[in-house]
Amino acid sequence: MASPYDVTTVSSTAQLARIIELQRKNLKQTLDSAEMRDQGFVTVEHELPVLERMHALAPSIIARHGEDVVAYALSMPRECRAMLPVLVPMFDLLDRLEYRGRAMKDLRFYVMGQICVDKAHRGQGLVDQLYDKHREVYRERFDLLVTEVSVRNTRSLRVHERVGFKTVHTYRDATDEWAVVAWDWSPPAE
Repeated sequence: MASPYDVTTVSSTAQLARIIELQRKNLKQTLDSAEMRDQGFVTVEHELPVLERMHALAPSIIARHGEDVVAYALSMPRECRAMLPVLVPMFDLLDRLEYRGRAMKDLRFYVMGQICVDKAHRGQGLVDQLYDKHREVYRERFDLLVTEVSVRNTRSLRVHERVGFKTVHTYRDATDEWAVVAWDWSPPAE
């Protein structure tokens, strides 16, 4: 049976605007603690001009149901570092980490900036489809997809582990405790 979803790269400003709408409905400051625990949440709010600049570097992945954007996974190459000041510490941390004995800053990686699925479409396998599309689109350009997840967001941590992400570092900042997770796409060593 064919999926009712079209998982693809962002192709219009209208789709970026829909990402912002979906994001605002799922920000942790708009949800109660039970919903955050059960359904997950997002922490960073983006503005349209920032998403447009990010998209120009590496289009994000979306899932559409008809013409409506019902899920997204934001692509953030390292060139996005200065676009969101709140994320500069994360990029600085990634520059200091090692992965499999190598400095992460020397590896071909990008950050999955945020992933979100509309409540009405959860439980349909969209997170897996979004990540599969990331790998399909960016595997030739990058060896590693990295993101960080609040350790309180247990739903998101479980999903990331299921997809194939491994925790490479945990730390606490002024806002939360974070797990840095990476999904390795590099070819096996011979």
